[in-house]
Amino acid sequence: MRSMKISLLALALVGALQGCVAPVIVGAGALMVADRRTSGAYVEDEAIENKALNEILTKYKKNQNIHVNVTSYNRHVLITGEVPDEAIKADIGRIVANQQNVKGSTNELTISGLSSLTSRSSDALVTSNVKARFVGSQAFHTNHVKVITENGTVFLMGLVCQPEADAATEIASTTGGAQRVVKVFEYIECPLPPAKH
Repeated sequence: MRSMKISLLALALVGALQGCVAPVIVGAGALMVADRRTSGAYVEDEAIENKALNEILTKYKKNQNIHVNVTSYNRHVLITGEVPDEAIKADIGRIVANQQNVKGSTNELTISGLSSLTSRSSDALVTSNVKARFVGSQAFHTNHVKVITENGTVFLMGLVCQPEADAATEIASTTGGAQRVVKVFEYIECPLPPAKH
């Protein structure tokens, strides 16, 4: 029983570290996360991120001027960070696009020097503040929008309908420290409101 509690705590912490607001539901030994993605897509997203990053780090392990983040949501991949030149940016884009199960990718790598630790700390704070404001607004389920901040740019990913996208964009763009907002959403039809009797 004690080992099961430790395992569940570890899984909950992993979700928190990945920037997911993940309510954990335990029943019959199962762990489920409120998410619009299928369980298969969720697993594939994890595999895409891990395999792409591993390939990038292996290829560029001797290059100290590269900082790359790979975020996959429903098999659509966002690439952020800094690289020294256009050739490396394009190559990393190809590495990601060629991963198994990738449906599409958005290469937002910037050609610049590495971001500072101060800048990355500021980005983490912006991400936290945007998520907190999502929760406070109650305009949509917070697990439906993934937030990534890089050099003051807030990227929004997720399976959302238009009103949810609009609300998320408005909140993110009015959050302190957010310099611009880039939408990398996959749009779906809005659920119909319950019928009035």
